[in-house]
Amino acid sequence: MSLNLNNFYRARYVLKDVVHETALVKAPNINPEADIYLKPENLQLTGSFKLRGSGYMISCLSDEEKARGVIACSAGNHAQGVALAATKYGIKSLICLPDGAPISKVEATKRYGADVCMVKGVYDDAYKKALELRDEMGYTFVHPFDDENVIAGQGTIALEILDELGDCDAIIVPIGGGGLCAGIAFAAKCLKPDIKIYGVQAEGAASMYNSVRDGKIERLPAVSTIADGIAVKEPGENTFRICSEYVDDIVTVSEDEISAAILALIEQHKMIAEGAGAVSVAAAMFNKVPIKGKKTVCVVSGGNIDVTILSRIISRGLLTTGKTANLCIELIDKPGQLMEVSAIIAKYGANVISVQHERAGESKDINGCYLKIVLETRNFEHINTITHALKDAGYTLI
Repeated sequence: MSLNLNNFYRARYVLKDVVHETALVKAPNINPEADIYLKPENLQLTGSFKLRGSGYMISCLSDEEKARGVIACSAGNHAQGVALAATKYGIKSLICLPDGAPISKVEATKRYGADVCMVKGVYDDAYKKALELRDEMGYTFVHPFDDENVIAGQGTIALEILDELGDCDAIIVPIGGGGLCAGIAFAAKCLKPDIKIYGVQAEGAASMYNSVRDGKIERLPAVSTIADGIAVKEPGENTFRICSEYVDDIVTVSEDEISAAILALIEQHKMIAEGAGAVSVAAAMFNKVPIKGKKTVCVVSGGNIDVTILSRIISRGLLTTGKTANLCIELIDKPGQLMEVSAIIAKYGANVISVQHERAGESKDINGCYLKIVLETRNFEHINTITHALKDAGYTLI
């Protein structure tokens, strides 16, 4: 594969009626030490950047290929991009999805006009099935990341970023298979060689991270992360090569850090991001990359989060950022104890969300009991102030 910047500009021209040119959003509180901007690709029609790559690749097909139809595999976002692009060009599409894909993404794919084939396993299993059906039925395979035109389509994001923020110092990009990061890195470095490109993966799906670190493509035995959109066991050959050459560093973020980033985007920008889309923000929030004092763009690559798990992610994010606290206090079971504890909590301005009182059968004191309290707090400093006040008052925290 030999990428050519002209192809990126052609992709931008072809896609002008298909995708939104998402405007940057200033995000001063994501990391106060850096000048952060968000590239909100979660606001695309299909809820993610994937429409760019699939839309451009499908536009480049011959009439014969269009007549045979297209097939793709996806954890969800690429599926929707292919479905919408194929429908726009009047082409039949069949999408293989892993059976663990969020229901919201499966239903959205159907709504955009594609036929869906559910495959037991993860993305890589869906990929194998799609190749089998391609060979059997003669479809054209639309690769989610390891294709020259797909990479060019995704890379149009870099052109938009540098048009709007020409003095950008760094771009932080989520990585699954690597198509988005490869496209952005190649285009950005061609136009501005001194710009820094940082890739981010979830700790539970760090295939590109491991591969670039060890200098060869490596396959993970399994992936596990709430960032299902980047849960890829093995990077592509082309994306691995491009990322190795053009990406300055690749880092990983934890599930707690991803949850905190999703929460921050909701709280600060009223913006819904899926786990894969929030990893770039998590890397900026938790100083995983050296961006102090730098104009930095975080690509929020998608917003197709399964609403059934959103509340759990928010709860995890609240705990990670010190917005809630779970306390377990050992008490003597006598009147007035709960009132005294409540008075201390009220004095320091925390809000009690729930209270559970249970007798401690195995406590050292036969009259002992446990008071379990969930508090709404400001931050970890606030939690420490409350716990120290309770200890100073003679209470034992478990």
